[in-house]
Amino acid sequence: MGRPRIKIIDDSLTEPEIKKKKKKDKSSDKAKYVKVEKASQESELESVKTNGEVGQTTKVDKSNEEQDVKQASEDHAEDTSSTLQSSKPSQEKTQKPGTAKSKSKSQAKLRGKKYQEAIKNLDKSKLYPLEEAIDMVKKMSYSKINATLEAHINTTQMGIRGLVSLPYARGVQLRILVFGPSTPQLEGVIFGTDSTIEEINKGKIDFDLVIATPDWMPKLAKVARILGPRNLMPNPKNSTIVTQTTEAINKAVKEFQAGKTEYKTESKAPIVHIAMGKIDQPTEELSANIKTLMQVLGKTKIKKITLSSTMGPGIKIDLTSF
Repeated sequence: MGRPRIKIIDDSLTEPEIKKKKKKDKSSDKAKYVKVEKASQESELESVKTNGEVGQTTKVDKSNEEQDVKQASEDHAEDTSSTLQSSKPSQEKTQKPGTAKSKSKSQAKLRGKKYQEAIKNLDKSKLYPLEEAIDMVKKMSYSKINATLEAHINTTQMGIRGLVSLPYARGVQLRILVFGPSTPQLEGVIFGTDSTIEEINKGKIDFDLVIATPDWMPKLAKVARILGPRNLMPNPKNSTIVTQTTEAINKAVKEFQAGKTEYKTESKAPIVHIAMGKIDQPTEELSANIKTLMQVLGKTKIKKITLSSTMGPGIKIDLTSF
C-alpha cells in the first residue's frame, strides 16, 4: 500500500471563491505559457534574422570570392599570353640556329669548285667502256700529287676475301716487316726482334706489311690489339704466315713487292675497295690490272665497278666491255 494523499481545504473560502481562484490560476498559467511562447518565437525570429544576415554575408563573401577567382583567372590568362608572346622570339631564336645547322650540313655536302668543274662533262647515268673510263679518271683527277687509281666493286655477297697478284702494280714500295730468320738477299725489308714488338706496343708503326713464321705468333699476340685493327696482323688467309725457311720468306716478300694484294669485302657491306695502280701509269697496264682482278673474283660475283682517283669523281664501268 502507498502513502495516502492528503487534501488541505481552506475553510475560510467559500465554494464560489474557490472556483474563481481556480479560474484565475488557469488564466495566469495560460498567460505565462503565452509569454513563454512569444519569447521563444522572438528568439527564433532573431536567430532567423541573424541567420539570414549571415547567409547574406556568406552570399556576399561567395560572390566576392567568385569575383576574385575570375580576376585571378583573367590575370593568369594575361600572364600566360604575355609569356607566350615573349617566348615566341626565343623559340624563333632557337629555331634559327637549327635551320642554320641544317643549312650548314647541306652546304657541307656540296663539293668544291674543282670537283664541280671536273664533272661538267660527266654523265653519271652512263656506263663507260673500261679503257675510256680509265682515261676519264685521269683527266678528272685534280690532285696535285700522283694519285692512286681505286676500284670500288659491288659484289653479290659478303665475306669475299683473297689475294691477287697484279701484273703492273706500281707506286710506293711496300715497307715489309719480317719476323723470322734473316736473309741478306732481300732489299727494303726490316727484320723484327723482341725490341721491335716493344716499340709496336708503344705505338710505333713504320711498315705496311708484316710477315712472320709460326714460332713468332705467340709473341705477336701481345700486340694483336694494335696490328689487328690496321689489318697488319699476320694471317694464313693472306699468306703472311710462312714456314720457317729462308726460301719461303724470300718467295712471300718478292710476291708482295711484285704486286700481290689482298682484297676483301667490308665488314657490313658487300663492297671491295682496292688500289689498281697510279694515275701516271699507261692505260693498258691499269686495264690489265683490273682484268686480272676480275678474273680472280669471277664475273658472276660482280654487280658493279666504279673507278676513281684519290681526288676525283667516280666513273661507272660497262661490264659487257670486258
